[in-house]
Amino acid sequence: MAFVRLKGGEKEMAYTPQLSMKSSCTLRRLSWALGIPMTKGIEYVFEYLPKILDKKKVCEGCRDKSKCNECVFNS
Repeated sequence: MAFVRLKGGEKEMAYTPQLSMKSSCTLRRLSWALGIPMTKGIEYVFEYLPKILDKKKVCEGCRDKSKCNECVFNS
C-alpha cells in the first residue's frame, strides 16, 4: 500500500479505492447531502463507524497489532 505525507505529518492513501456502483452511489448521495466532495464524505463515514461498531469485536479481529496506540477502536 502506498502513502503520501500531508501537511502536519498525516498519511494519505496514494490511490483511489475501488467501490462497487452501489457504494459509490451511496457515497455520492451522502456527500451531496453534506455539501462536501466524495473524498471528504468517505472520511465522515470512517469517522462515524467507530462510534457505532463494537470496538471489542473489531480489536479481536484485527490482524495488525502494531498500530493499537493510534487506532480509533482502541479507546
